[in-house]
Amino acid sequence: MNAPVRAWALAEWALLPLRFFLGATFLFAGLQKLANPNFFNSASPNSIQAQLIASARISPIHLLIGHLVQFATPLGIIISLAEVAIGVGALLGLWTRVAAIGGAILSLNLFLTVSFHASPFYTGADIVFFFAWLPFILSGSGSRLSIDSWIARRAAQLEGAPAPELVAIPFVKVQQLCGHFNRGRCTAREGLQCEAAVCPVLLGDRAPLVTRVKIDSVDRRTLVLGGAAAAMVGTSAAIFGGAAAALGRVVGGAKAPTKSGQLSSGTTTTTSGSQTGVTTTTAKSNALGTLLGPAKDVPVGNAATFSVPSTGDPGIVVQATKGQFVAYDAVCPHAGCTVNYYAANHVLACPCHGSEFQLDTGAVMNGPAPHGLAKLTVVEGSDGNLYLK
Repeated sequence: MNAPVRAWALAEWALLPLRFFLGATFLFAGLQKLANPNFFNSASPNSIQAQLIASARISPIHLLIGHLVQFATPLGIIISLAEVAIGVGALLGLWTRVAAIGGAILSLNLFLTVSFHASPFYTGADIVFFFAWLPFILSGSGSRLSIDSWIARRAAQLEGAPAPELVAIPFVKVQQLCGHFNRGRCTAREGLQCEAAVCPVLLGDRAPLVTRVKIDSVDRRTLVLGGAAAAMVGTSAAIFGGAAAALGRVVGGAKAPTKSGQLSSGTTTTTSGSQTGVTTTTAKSNALGTLLGPAKDVPVGNAATFSVPSTGDPGIVVQATKGQFVAYDAVCPHAGCTVNYYAANHVLACPCHGSEFQLDTGAVMNGPAPHGLAKLTVVEGSDGNLYLK
């Protein structure tokens, strides 16, 4: 389809790159979640449940999130399928306003739960995605490169109405060509001032002087054709999404981690490191500090998690070299997710947004975290146990 003259002046053409970007991003995000078994595995630090628990500590809607944790898996499935539907709708330009409303709602919810405290605020992408959807809520997909526009043209053709094409033209040119224009006045408006906002030529069938019988007929036919197209595309997307989920579980290579938190369970192998859970049901204190658990459960080059008694935050301790333990509050300062230890490159990293921290100091190596991790002091007692000072 050829672009009209001065197409860049028309929003429907200028917004095409943004629409395709949003559609591709949301489609990829949904398929990525469906193809990742760990996203739905509550034992994984990368799961939707772990992300909800992390968000509940800092989100302004933490009370709501706390009630949603028990429904984490079905909620993750709904989010994944919604992202696929939104992405397909935006890419194809099918029910674009509905897709845009869904995208804006999902982006706003992610902002409130995940990136609300991102600092500076522009490092959190969710608020940007929310505003990026607004033009499509207001205008739809336009009349170019979209199924919505094809349906509108087809419905108009079947009803014998003119095609809803748009071109960029200065209003002064309309005045020069319009038969209703007479010395600044509009004869179609009973001699009122000629104005672009109410021009019957520009408004066409939307002008108040024109009956809406034919418009309503076109709108009904558009709704029927649009519903049929949405049903076909939705069925295809569901099949494709299910295939992606099955393929991810068969050949994706993602192994479900062993659930941490039990001293007798040994180490928990991750993608590039090891991590166990060191928790205590009763916090015992002595001159060395608060008892965490046996030092033997944190082998050299491995990490263990525990609960910080004073705050309830998750903590992480790593035995970098024999007898040398470093520990931190494991809450990422960017958006509250829990960081993990990656032995392959000796860093602490956030699984949600990729922030990396130095193992020896906790300082930020790569953002978007605005500052480093809070350092804790863990020592090994003569009895072979670890204590938090």
